[in-house]
Order: sequence, then structure tokens, then C-alpha cells
Amino acid sequence: MTAAETATGKGWGAAPSATWAVTGLALRQTSRGAVVVIALTALMSAVTVGAYRGAVASPSDAAALAALAENPAIRTLFGEPVALHDAGGFAVWRTGTVLSVLLAVWGLLAATRITRGEEDAGRWDVLLAGRVPVRSVVAHHLATLVAWALLAGVAAFTGLFAAGATAGGATAHATGLALCGVFFVALGTLTSQVFAERSSASGAAVAVLGVGMLLKMVGDGIAGLEWLRWLSPFGMAALARPYDGDHMGPLAVLGAVCTLLAVAAIAAAGRRDVRGGHLPSSSGRAPRRVLLGSPQAFAVRRLLRPLAAWSAGIGVYYLLIGVLAVSMTAFLAANPRFAELAAQAGFGGLVTVEGYVATLFALLAVPVGAFAAVRLAGLAQEETSRRLTLLLAQPVTRVRVLAAEVAAAVGGAFVLTTVAGLATWAGARTVGAGLGLLAALSGAWNVLPVVFLCLGIGALALAWVPRAVAFAGCVPAAGGFLLKVFADTWGWPTWIGQVSPFTHLTALPDVPVGRDAAMVMTTIGVLAVVVGAAGYRRRDLRV
Repeated sequence: MTAAETATGKGWGAAPSATWAVTGLALRQTSRGAVVVIALTALMSAVTVGAYRGAVASPSDAAALAALAENPAIRTLFGEPVALHDAGGFAVWRTGTVLSVLLAVWGLLAATRITRGEEDAGRWDVLLAGRVPVRSVVAHHLATLVAWALLAGVAAFTGLFAAGATAGGATAHATGLALCGVFFVALGTLTSQVFAERSSASGAAVAVLGVGMLLKMVGDGIAGLEWLRWLSPFGMAALARPYDGDHMGPLAVLGAVCTLLAVAAIAAAGRRDVRGGHLPSSSGRAPRRVLLGSPQAFAVRRLLRPLAAWSAGIGVYYLLIGVLAVSMTAFLAANPRFAELAAQAGFGGLVTVEGYVATLFALLAVPVGAFAAVRLAGLAQEETSRRLTLLLAQPVTRVRVLAAEVAAAVGGAFVLTTVAGLATWAGARTVGAGLGLLAALSGAWNVLPVVFLCLGIGALALAWVPRAVAFAGCVPAAGGFLLKVFADTWGWPTWIGQVSPFTHLTALPDVPVGRDAAMVMTTIGVLAVVVGAAGYRRRDLRV
């Protein structure tokens, strides 16, 4: 039975109680991640406004910052500098790209997960056998995600306005952020109707995100190609120029595009088969048996595609970090005020190339730790989707499966850190920064103990709170980093800062290696994995 047949003239006339139940389901599936994203949006906006007021104490400071921001590499990385004389304009420039990408990634992944993912897993079968057609179910899930994206925009406005930024620019910035989220929510919903598999739907949406980000970066960095920003949702949001005119025209265009995508997604949902797509998977492809001989090999097979994507993103970022090494250290050496404020926030030694890359390598623990946590969260998802049931019915223990995933995640983390080190070295060598290859690699590998902590906490969560594996696994990296920054910035008691693993990382390659803290963190991570494996072996499988 097709959705078109189901959604006849009475398709939209389903009982209100049924449609409210569908909306409640969507809220339940997305509330946890949405609340985290909304809180981060408000917090980052407010904190950046406060940081600007502490850093830019005079017109000369503002002029020096504006001169640095005109560097083409800086423009490519952070976007066009607009209204840096204003605290709100600085916050938009410093956090706008990060927050828009955060909202975009969350929105598209949430959309494909709660639509195509739930349908593929068979959880919509009974629901769609009732009075609510596919089109209505998809529309209610889409509306829920759009509401969350709009709330994230409200959170950005609230954070900026509460910190003292003016309301006009905050409105333009918040609207642009919200529309970026809505764009990728609608895009993820549309690709979930076009493709018959969640992986294909997510991959297509992520590809659009990557192209859109690339177009914006090229338009920001090359003067003759500014028009490329009109082809990207991120670029149109930036063209609003918050705190420097607050142009609403580009936002109106972006809103119209979002509306078209949403309408197309709902229309496409009503014209396909249940569990099908407009571009179904090919059934004639020859079987691919590579890396299917053991749990260890299969863990590597599952790792390869996401590892390639993460490597590309991290490699491009750290290539830019290397290219910026000379200009950033020269700027900080000429403006000791900024170096002093960075040291107060826990980022000392930025006036030398080694100290600069050591500080940026510390940030590498956050994405690599998240990568490791997501790999274990994928194992929990495989269990929930019952894809492990037949495997574990064979003479294959759960401990062996978990060990294979942990080993693959460790290998992936080593690859990612190596890519970061090589990219930084290549970028630094391009500008003659004098950074050695071994120094760059050692600085990147230095964050691996924090990654081991992420794996350990993730394994513990897999054993006792499997629904929270990704969140718990990210705590040592993301949570530890934020804790250190807040403790150093606001002068919290020393013992609070000592809780963060970043406090105990040696600033390689700026200072000689210190093995004691690294050994302690690695040991804790390994012991946590062992305890988690024991708990995972003893508990019941989730269904």
C-alpha cells in the first residue's frame, strides 16, 4: 500500500488525539539533544559578548583585532569580520559559523533519525497501519524539529541581549541561525523521503552541508567570489550583516528556500511506498564481502566511511591552523593584551609557534573524543535495532564485539590525530613557521589519553545507561574543556579546575613531555572499559 493511497482525501483528517500522539513521540525522541543544543547556543553567545568586553579595552585593541580579522585565512576560517567595534558584532563573527554548523548538523541528523531511521527499523509499521498517513506523520515530525530550531534562535537572541548586546543585531543573527537549522531540518526530512536508507539520506544531507560551508568559506576569503554566499544557507545568513545594517533581504530569501524544502518533503512523503523511497536501493548490486569474516573486521568496515569524513573535516581545519601560525603569533606578540587575556583563560604560550599549535592541539581532544563516543553509541543503536541479535546467538561473546569496537575506535582516533598533526605541519611549512614534523605529530598524539577516558566512560554507559552512551562519552572531552575554560576565566577554586583532564595535558610541543598524567588517564580509561565490558556481558540485551 502506498502513502498516496493511504493519504486520500481524509488523510489530513486523522483524529486529533492520534496527531497529538505523533507530535508527542517526536518531542520525546528529540528533546534531549535539542535542549543541549539550545543551551550551548545561549551560553556561547552570552559568554563571547562578555569575553569581548574584557579583551577589547581600548580603540587600539579593536583596531588591532580588525586588522587581524582582515587576514584572508582568518576570514576563511571565521567568516567576514563585521562590526568588530561592537560586542554583539564580535560575538556573531566569533560564534556565528560554529553555531550555525552545530544547528545544521543536529537538525539534519535528527530529521533522518526520527523519520527514515524509525521507519527502516519497523517502528512505524503499526503507526502507519492506523488512521494517520505517512504524510501526516512526516509533517508532524518536521514541525517539531522546526520548532526546536526556532527555539535555538530565541536562545541565541536571549544570550546576546542578556549579555548587553543590542536587540536589532541580535534579532538578525538569531533569525539567521534559526533559518540555518530549519533549512537542514527540512533538507534531512526531504532526503529521508527520497532515499530508502537512512545512511544514504544522511549522507546526501551532509554532502549539501559540506558544499554549502565550502561556498561560504570561498566567498568570505576571496574578494571576487562574494556572490557564492548566495548559494549557501550559511552565506545568506552571513549576508544579513548583524550589527552592520541588519539586512533582512537575504534572510527572507533563505526563509523562502526553507519553506520550499519543507513543502517538497511533505509532498514527497505522500507519493512513496511505506519503507520505500523515490530512489530505492539497487537490488542488483553484487554482494560486498570484504571485512565480514569476524567482529573485528566488521568493526573496521563500519569505521571506514565515517573515518574518511571526520579525517577530511579535521584535516582541513588543522591545515588552516598551520597556515595561520605565523600571522597569529605575530599578532599576539605585537598585542600583548590579547595574549595576557588568553593566558588568564588557560591558553598561555600563544606568542610562539610551538605554544600556539600546542593550544590548538588541546582542542583536538573534543572532536576526536566525540568520534570515539559516537562509535560506541553506534553499537548501542545496533543492539536496539536488533541487528546484533542473530550475531550474539552465535558463539560470539558480547565482550568480543565490544572489544572489536573499542579497538576500531582507538585506531580511528590515532588516524584522526595523525591527520591533524600532518595537516598542521603542512600548513606551517607552507608559511615558513619552522614547525617540525615530529613536533606536530607529538602534539596531536598528546590528546589520546583524553580520548581513552571518553571510551572508558562510554563503555560504562553502554553497560548501565545505554541510551546515554554518546552524551556520557563526550563528557571527558567537551565537558572537561568547558570546565577548564570556565574555571580559569572566572577564577573558580583550584580543585575544580583539577577535575578537568585538560588541566593535566602537557602542552606539547611547547614543553617537554610529561608521562605521569598521561599514564594515569590512560589507565583509568582502560579500567573503565574493562568494568564496562563486565557490566555489558551481564545485562540483558535491549530490544
